[in-house]
Amino acid sequence: MFKQKKIGALVSGALLMATGTTGAIAANTHFSSFTPLKDSVAAGSLPENAPFRLASPNFSQIRVADRTTQLDLGEGNSGSWDMITANETGPNAGRYLFTPFETSMAGVQRIDLASGITKTLVHPGTQDFVSGDASRWTPWGSYVTAEESWGTGSTKGRLFELTNPVSATGTGDANFVFRSILPRVSHEGLAFDKNNNLYFVDELNGGSIYKYVSANPTASNGGDYFAAGQTFAMAVNGGGNANAVGSVTWTPITDATGGALPGISALNADGTIDGRATADMVNATEYQRPEDIEIKTLANGDQILFVATTTTNEVYSINLDANNAQLFVSRDTLDQANGTAVGTALASPDNLAIDAAGNIYVIEDQPGGRADIWFAQDANHDGVAESLGRWASMSTVGAEPTGLYFDKFNPNVAYVNIQHPDSMVDSTIMITAVPEPETYALMMAGLGLVGAVVRRRKAFPA
Repeated sequence: MFKQKKIGALVSGALLMATGTTGAIAANTHFSSFTPLKDSVAAGSLPENAPFRLASPNFSQIRVADRTTQLDLGEGNSGSWDMITANETGPNAGRYLFTPFETSMAGVQRIDLASGITKTLVHPGTQDFVSGDASRWTPWGSYVTAEESWGTGSTKGRLFELTNPVSATGTGDANFVFRSILPRVSHEGLAFDKNNNLYFVDELNGGSIYKYVSANPTASNGGDYFAAGQTFAMAVNGGGNANAVGSVTWTPITDATGGALPGISALNADGTIDGRATADMVNATEYQRPEDIEIKTLANGDQILFVATTTTNEVYSINLDANNAQLFVSRDTLDQANGTAVGTALASPDNLAIDAAGNIYVIEDQPGGRADIWFAQDANHDGVAESLGRWASMSTVGAEPTGLYFDKFNPNVAYVNIQHPDSMVDSTIMITAVPEPETYALMMAGLGLVGAVVRRRKAFPA
């Protein structure tokens, strides 16, 4: 397994270096060229180290990390690997992948794509961190994650910042900081917009959508960014409703410094704010298990926030500039494979991802054999998908695919985690599409000429 993981890392390193590592790209992608799968793959029919039926013969997959290897190396690893991000800025940008553990003793791990080494940076149980789910790189160059666990009187629902994600060695030197200014909710997705506002959700049947506006949006560190700021809850058509589309307003649930608003903000025993109870008090619009979120920028500069709602099998799109919410995907959306409504084939959409061309992918939270990844076609970028195409189907028994992340430095590389399989061997899978000829040649060199790739790795200093 370790050898296989290392080969995957070498290939990824070759791909990264073929496109350079100085900045993220915006480009077309071969991932959008495929023939939609007509059905889900049968449970258990594929090996766990290559768990997907992919919709194009030009797509390939390889395991780059797995939990068994980590445990054999003595790494603390509680499993249930969740969402993925990379170091998207700074020196060696794109070299590392970061993932939290969604367990009762959660932590954070880092995959080094140049060396093939995976290290646990935040060890399970640190600060009683539980149910790590969200995974996002910050505008100032750190890593944030949060707890998908909240209820009245709970001590959880916290957002944490790992301030030294690249330099931490895994020997207890991770600087893992609870940022208490955000109201407590059951966190799932996190996303920053072009103004560095931070969006988050409360993963609950009846959960709301929130925005944190820092008093120092251009801060160079998390201490300053989270020192003061105001949180708002989203209301559609005036609020006091559920699953609504239409005109969006943002209602404050804290004051401008992050403190309580008299008569509005519900406080926890430690003085922090209960985001769920406070959203209810201001009649914020409720959605049914809002989970992952993504933001894409349109050609005119407008930004659209996408939110998956698992219980209602929907994805919503919220134009943050026009302040308008629409239904992006539902069971009424056409299936590209047959031209009829997708219906119950779309079940429990959970994670979202966005590729280099701005296409949105919808990842199901289903037992193995029914967990699919769908490509949403929105040709005119109006926030309403014309159709869905089954892009990949996972067969690992007991698992779900999660954290699909498209490489910001190569439009033809993506990563996805296989979470909580019955085998208890969580994995990170790299999916590759056939790139441009010169990049493809370099990838083949990565597979056949290991020595050459090792030399190229000097682009990522140790």
